[in-house]
Amino acid sequence: MLDTTQSEAAPPKDEPRGCLFALSQPPLMIFLAVIGCLLLMAALHDLLLL
Repeated sequence: MLDTTQSEAAPPKDEPRGCLFALSQPPLMIFLAVIGCLLLMAALHDLLLL
């Protein structure tokens, strides 16, 4: 018979963080905001000025 008392391991200290943690980082949000503004300006230019 197997001894299952030893198999109950403690949870790891460094748990993997999800996507929401990555999106909360300021450099990533600044980068995404700049890319979004460039796409918005390009779309408005195509719609209104061409």
